Amino acid sequence: MWLAAAAPSLARRLLFLGPPPPPLLLLLLSRSSRRRLHSLGRAAMPEKRPFERLPADVSPINYSLCLKPDLLDFTFEGKLEAAAQVRQATNQIVMNCADIDIITASYAPEGDEEIHATGFNYQNEDEKVTLSFPSTLQTGTGTLKIDFVGELNDKMKGFYRSKYTTPSGEVRYAAVTQFEATDARRAFPCWDEPAIKATFDISLVVPKDRVALSNMNVIDRKPYPDDENVVEVKFARTPVMSTYLVAFVVGKFALEVAAKTLPFYKDYFNVPYPLPKIDLIAIADFAAGAMENWGLVTYRETALLIDPKNSCSSSRQWVALVVGHELAHQWFGNLVTMEWWTHLWLNEGFASWIEYLCVDHCFPEYDIWTQFVSADYTRAQELDALDNSHPIEVSVGHPSEVDEIFDAISYSKGASVIRMLHDYIGDKDFKKGMNMYLTKFQQKNAATEDLWESLENASGKPIAAVMNTWTKQMGFPLIYVEAEQVEDDRLLRLSQRKFCASGPYAGEDCPQWMVPITISTSEDPNHAKLKILMDKPEMNVVLKNVKPDQWVKLNLGTVGFYRTQYSSAMLESLLPGIRDLSLPPVDRLGLQNDLFSLARAGIISTVEVLKVMEAFVNEPNYTVWSDLSCNLGILSTLLSHTDFYEEIQEFVKDVFSPIGERLGWDPKPGEGHLDALLRGLVLGKLGKAGHKATLEEARRRFKDHVEGKQILSADLRSPVYLTVLKHGDGTTLDIMLKLHKQADMQEEKNRIERVLGATLSPELIQKVLTFALSEEVRPQDTVSVIGGVAGGSKHGRKAAWKFIKDNWEELYNRYQGGFLISRLIKLSVEGFAVDKMAGEVKAFFESHPAPSAERTIQQCCENILLNAAWLKRDAESIHQYLLQRKASPPTA
Repeated sequence: MWLAAAAPSLARRLLFLGPPPPPLLLLLLSRSSRRRLHSLGRAAMPEKRPFERLPADVSPINYSLCLKPDLLDFTFEGKLEAAAQVRQATNQIVMNCADIDIITASYAPEGDEEIHATGFNYQNEDEKVTLSFPSTLQTGTGTLKIDFVGELNDKMKGFYRSKYTTPSGEVRYAAVTQFEATDARRAFPCWDEPAIKATFDISLVVPKDRVALSNMNVIDRKPYPDDENVVEVKFARTPVMSTYLVAFVVGKFALEVAAKTLPFYKDYFNVPYPLPKIDLIAIADFAAGAMENWGLVTYRETALLIDPKNSCSSSRQWVALVVGHELAHQWFGNLVTMEWWTHLWLNEGFASWIEYLCVDHCFPEYDIWTQFVSADYTRAQELDALDNSHPIEVSVGHPSEVDEIFDAISYSKGASVIRMLHDYIGDKDFKKGMNMYLTKFQQKNAATEDLWESLENASGKPIAAVMNTWTKQMGFPLIYVEAEQVEDDRLLRLSQRKFCASGPYAGEDCPQWMVPITISTSEDPNHAKLKILMDKPEMNVVLKNVKPDQWVKLNLGTVGFYRTQYSSAMLESLLPGIRDLSLPPVDRLGLQNDLFSLARAGIISTVEVLKVMEAFVNEPNYTVWSDLSCNLGILSTLLSHTDFYEEIQEFVKDVFSPIGERLGWDPKPGEGHLDALLRGLVLGKLGKAGHKATLEEARRRFKDHVEGKQILSADLRSPVYLTVLKHGDGTTLDIMLKLHKQADMQEEKNRIERVLGATLSPELIQKVLTFALSEEVRPQDTVSVIGGVAGGSKHGRKAAWKFIKDNWEELYNRYQGGFLISRLIKLSVEGFAVDKMAGEVKAFFESHPAPSAERTIQQCCENILLNAAWLKRDAESIHQYLLQRKASPPTA
């Protein structure tokens, strides 16, 4: 499953606060503020209620399922005939069941008479039902029959309704499914656990003018006896599979087939695609980005549909990544499935890594691996440096805990450690190990250890020992390095400590990692001079034949999941490599990001980072700018709590205007995908900061666009919309809302929704917040409108938080505790930087519990306290630096 956000490198800007920084000023948090951080940040985790998996005495072999949805009353009727195996004599059958009413149930042992159930005992809190029988069901096989009814809900989970508008403007509904993690039980009574696999024969009784689809191909379509407007569509039997991957949809849809991606995976895994067909389908109301149902992959419209004229470059790239992610799951997840939700990270982390491998193969011009570092790697490190992070592999009991781990640790840290592992093993042995794993476990379930065993057998390296240090403990190391020239060689002293967002690790027993480390020098910046496995707290390493004037850098390609802190002398020697671009782009990005994080953690001064940022004056690379932009955005948000916010905007203008002038507004001959992304990024940054020439040109182009004289290219719309709104009035907002209403493409609607929060007047901010909950905005997109307001300005942040509190019941009800509620909370409160706000947020959620967002709330409180500490520590020195800079501007 792809969690929805904006395009991947935008996702970080929208979702997560923060990145890295330089030299050595051990600025520790005061003891008292640390104590406060721990007492508030570490809110007590709620008591986990006892949870039991389903008993193993009866299990399914095949589900024969017929469903008849009613798209007017929003209900459905269902008939289930399950071939089942009684493994242990019993007089009851326990299954998962939620929001379903069973009408009749019976069990017929093979070759014997039917036994009717005499009672249905629903355990609503555990989402189970116990069917009681008057006599004992003996061991052997038989048929379980259940007739039931349910509701086509509006909660974007289970079997639900999705509203769409036809080209003629008529409002219609589709019936669609979203079962991961545990919502198949809302569509039919079942054994809804990933390890309980069976085959499925699915039939749908639907209006004859609608399309009906399921995991397999249609094998029969015939008139329904009682109603001439209805047909029964029967699908071929599926392979053995888990319930969460079952899917069916009824409606009118946009369909695509993934021509480029499937051959890549077939080749890479050396295992053919296992089903006779695959449909990719766009759904109007959809909580996630996409879902990998076997043979019928469902997507948000913006994650699948591209319009050659009106889609921007970031959308095209986003679609390529999401399609790559979901199709990887057809093998890794669907053919071989995790045994229980504890191993979710393996599914998602792996798919989040290989989607980039696939896109890099299909679209090498995207330079996608550099983007991975900004979109996934640094984002995971931001979250994982918190006290309230969690290990990649989390023991999951009750399935309601699953929602909590659909986060940047499972996805982005998972992907990052697999990328590190792939680099450590080498592509050839990695492919060999993957093939062994998929072949051995196909149509079965597996655990993390099974993958390590296959990769160990293929590579001969200690994979389990290395990887357990990364998956079973939370956090990651900070490697401190200093160097000494010894004749013709360079001696490096390395030491590792856990990296903490709150400053140097102060605990007793510091966790240790087995860290694959690569070291490069200026002699050959693109290749490792030495590779080692650091398996102890401290190590000395000798680099042969390194001249005194050569620089040395750790973590070539920013592949190892650790941060690096260099001695002052080593850092000093690396900085010219940023200015003259002799350091590769991904290493320039990694160096700057590490420095920024060290400053946030109080290990060095933020002023040191600002000085380094000025060295990027000649930077040509989109992703490096993207990361720099994100970090400056975090700093701007922090300084919005001071009275010198305007000074940091001046700094932003100074840093971005040279590249802005070089790029200009219009594409030049020979430009490609990355130039288009960079132009949008830079103009948006300059426009938001109030750069005069950019603002004037944005207004001129916006006017021409609205009047139909010269339509804005898709790549320029976001930056122009943002700029005119930020510096506009009520008329501008009205025009934007009108454009939103007129847009027939969801991508354009979302583009507008994301920037509305840039508006500055309190009255207009209220108007945007009211709009967020209106019929005009799809439920899943309300989150990005409110989040945009919170991220738009200091006043917007306060207004968004008040709006959430005032409308909590409606919002919570709308998202029913899924991961969208976590995203909403994160986007809305994480920009605060006052201690008492952490207390206010904590108190609000103590009286308005949101169990699936529990961990997110703790992380947000921790981040607010970290922001407050950062502000107290560095605000004055930043202010002095900006004033002094204004008095004597640096020369390029």
